[in-house]
Amino acid sequence: MRDLTQGSITRHLLGMAAFIGIGLIVQTLYLLIDLYFVSRLGPVAVAGVSTAGVSTFIGMAASQLIAVGALSLIAQAIGRKDDGDAQLVFDQALSLSLVTALFTLVIGYTLGVIGVRALGADPATSRQAEIYLMAFLPSLACMFPMSAIGSALRASGVVGPPMMIQSMTVLVNALLAPILIAGWGTGHPLGVAGAGLASSIATSIGIFVLALRFNHFQKNLVLHLPSLAPRFPVWRRIVAIGFPSAGEFVLMFIINGVVFAIIRDFGSDAQAAFGIGARISQSIFLPAMAVAFAAAPIAGQNFGARRGDRVIGTFARSATISSAIMVTLTLLCQIKPEILIYPFTRNPNVVAIGAEYLHISSWNFLAIGLIFSCSGMFQALGNTRPVLLSSGSRLLTFVLPVIWLAHRPGAQLHDFWHLSVASVLLQAAISLLLLRHQLGRKLNFEPQATAMPSGV
Repeated sequence: MRDLTQGSITRHLLGMAAFIGIGLIVQTLYLLIDLYFVSRLGPVAVAGVSTAGVSTFIGMAASQLIAVGALSLIAQAIGRKDDGDAQLVFDQALSLSLVTALFTLVIGYTLGVIGVRALGADPATSRQAEIYLMAFLPSLACMFPMSAIGSALRASGVVGPPMMIQSMTVLVNALLAPILIAGWGTGHPLGVAGAGLASSIATSIGIFVLALRFNHFQKNLVLHLPSLAPRFPVWRRIVAIGFPSAGEFVLMFIINGVVFAIIRDFGSDAQAAFGIGARISQSIFLPAMAVAFAAAPIAGQNFGARRGDRVIGTFARSATISSAIMVTLTLLCQIKPEILIYPFTRNPNVVAIGAEYLHISSWNFLAIGLIFSCSGMFQALGNTRPVLLSSGSRLLTFVLPVIWLAHRPGAQLHDFWHLSVASVLLQAAISLLLLRHQLGRKLNFEPQATAMPSGV
């Protein structure tokens, strides 16, 4: 375990962000590897996988329900030197994650199929989405216990070993993808089913190794199966913090679902371009996400230790670093966005639509970096309701206007992207105002608790 209440904040932030960033890159490689080989199957297959990918937002939301609450409570407990409460929260987070994983499999194999069928631009796309989802669901279920264990390690300041395990699973996925998708060496290609199956096998191996080595990565928390009997009051503590963050992902699911439903009238090329562009954007966001993810346990431990000056210092450095990263990446998408699309498709129409999407949407990268920084701080403070409020603003500033715009004659795809940029800029402003209010309330400690030197 690392004591993040002492020493240089910047050093802690950059050191943890580097490992977290590598881990996020590795995690995203799952999607990009699948996308690379699936793109060789044609636009319909890409559109199908992208359509099924929308449904994974629900799984991501449920994982946030557990991961965010666990990280916040464990980090704060470590900060105030309460090892007993940290262990209790970890046990119950893992217990809740296993129940949620089972529930996900049941719902995914029943209602999930109906959902992806409704989102497909045509029957062929819907069929590809259904096939991919059926093979990918085990990977989605493994996400929950992996998130619980990963959050406990991150709250403890341990980020290197999980990154190495993720790297191993991506290597497994990279080896399996061409074999299962394209039939290399076997002569039996499985198409989009192979993409989902490769991810499921790799993720299953990853969670097994992570659980097996957990007790060796740190000494304060112990993975002990008999301790996982449900204790519902602790579940409520975890969910109370995680629920708003989960709600944020549900809103993202709604927003992406609305976009997919609207652009289906523009054909499978448009859906494929949006799917590729959205995944590239997610990859671009990774450095800023890494900084925000590193800020949460640092600020959380310092909040638990009543070090208000270091909490504020963590946000200031997180926001500055994230902003610098996002401005640089904005320039890349403004100069030559096509080069980011080419590795995944050579269809000129898909390339043109995807490049236009990146060119326009990149104007909100700076705002997204600030939103990430604010979200990390809300997690650290143990109150994520402001995250839901700021994200919910997009229902009014994007979803309703885009539905209205879709029914206007002559509406073009770029009109939707411009509207999205405006709504994200407003969301960033709301997040900053809410964070300022929360810091004023939460950091009202006794004078002696904050009169300590701050590391820089």
